[in-house]
Amino acid sequence: MSVKRVLALVLGGGRGTRLFPLTRDRSKPAVPLAGKYRIIDVPLSNCINSGVQRVYVLTQFNSVSLHRHIRRTYTFDPFSGGFVEILAAQQTLDNAGWYQGTADAVRQNIRYLQQPDIKHVLILSGDQLYRMNYADMLATHMASNADVTIAGIPVKDEAASAFGIMRLEAGGRVLGFLEKPKTAAELAGFRTDPAWIEAQGIPAAGRSLMASMGIYLFNRDCLLDLLTKTDYQDFGKEVFPAAIRARKVQLHAFDGYWEDIGTIRSYYQCNIDLGSEAPPFNLHDAEAPIYSRARFLPPTRIGGASIRNSLISDGCLIEAGAVIENSVVGLRCRIGRNVVIRDSVILGNDYYETDHGLASDAARGLPPMGIGDNTIIAGAIVDKNARIGSRARIVNEHGWVDTADDTRFTVRDGVAVVPKDAVVPDGWSPDPASVKPA
Repeated sequence: MSVKRVLALVLGGGRGTRLFPLTRDRSKPAVPLAGKYRIIDVPLSNCINSGVQRVYVLTQFNSVSLHRHIRRTYTFDPFSGGFVEILAAQQTLDNAGWYQGTADAVRQNIRYLQQPDIKHVLILSGDQLYRMNYADMLATHMASNADVTIAGIPVKDEAASAFGIMRLEAGGRVLGFLEKPKTAAELAGFRTDPAWIEAQGIPAAGRSLMASMGIYLFNRDCLLDLLTKTDYQDFGKEVFPAAIRARKVQLHAFDGYWEDIGTIRSYYQCNIDLGSEAPPFNLHDAEAPIYSRARFLPPTRIGGASIRNSLISDGCLIEAGAVIENSVVGLRCRIGRNVVIRDSVILGNDYYETDHGLASDAARGLPPMGIGDNTIIAGAIVDKNARIGSRARIVNEHGWVDTADDTRFTVRDGVAVVPKDAVVPDGWSPDPASVKPA
C-alpha cells in the first residue's frame, strides 16, 4: 500500500468563470486564499503530507501566475525523486486543441502515466479546501480490491444539485453515478441508508446522499484502458458511468471539512470562516500544514488598531484607529488611519511601492496602493494592488446580486468585488445611476 508508486494529477485548467473577476488575470487555482496561500497549495500540500511526491499540475487558462508560483514554491531534494511539474495544454502530433474536459485533459497527457513504476493514479481538483491523507484512500482501495475509488462525503438534499451523487451497496461499492441531479425523483434511487453512514463512523446528521468530492484513485492500467478505448471527455458524466458497469468502483467515505471553492460566494464565505473564532478548517495543524511560497517579508506593524476574528498576513502596515473585524488581510497590505474593514477579504499587494513611486502617484493624482484614511469596506473582496482613496465606501448598500463588469466595483453573488489593479478615488461610493445589472 505504499504511496511511492502513486502519481498525482491536479486538474487546474478550467476557466473559473464563476469566480470572475478574481479569475480575470489568473487561473482559479492561482487565486489567493487565507491571505498568504493560493488555492493550488491545498492539494499540493495534501500530496506532500500524504507522501505522494510525484505530481503533475494540468493547466490551460491564464496560467502564468500559477506556473510562477509552483516553480518558486515546490522544489524537492534530488534524492527523493519527487517533483511538482506543470503540464500545460499544447499542440502535439496527437492533439491539436485545448482540453475538452477533465478526462480529455488526462488523455492528452497519457504518456506521463505510462512510466513502468506507476501503479496508481490519483486525480485531484485544484479548487477545493480540505485536508486528507491519501494513504488512507489507498488503503481503502487496496482492501476492497477496487479498480477505481472515489472519495465521497454525505450531503443533504439541497446541496445535491452541485455534485455527482453515488448509489452504493452495503460494502461501499458504487453501483450508480448521477451527475448534478435536479429533481426529487432523481434522488430517490440514490439515497444511502443513514444507518450505513453512521456505521462508517460518520454522523449522518440528516444527510442521506453520498456526493463525489472530485478525488479519484485509479489502478493505472484501468485508467489507461478507459481513456484509450473511448473518447470520453468528462469523468463525472461519462467515465464513471462506464466504469461502474464494467469495473469495481469503491467509495472512500470522508467527513472532514471540505469546501468546493467554485463561486464568489463560496470563496468569500470560506475566507471569512477561516478568520472566525472557531474556524472549521485548522490552518495551524502542525502534522499536516498547508505549504506556500516563502516570501521573507517583514512582520506586520499595527499602530493602535482594533482587530477581531481576522487573519492578518505578513508585511502589512496598519495605522492607528483602524477597525478590522471578521476579515482576511493579505500580504503587504497598507491600511490607513481610521479605516473600517468588516466581513471582507483584502488580497493585499504583490510588491511595495518605493518613495519615488508614492511621489509619482501623488503627482498624477493617484491614491497609493492600499486603503486610504477613513475608508469603509464591508461585505467585500478587494483584489490585489487596488488603490482605494480616502473616505471611500466599498459597500453593497443597495443589495445588488450581480452587476455588470466594472473596473472599480462589481457585485457577484451579492458580494462586492474591487478588481485587481482598480483605482478608486477619494470619496467614491457606488452610484445606483452608474451601476448596471448583469
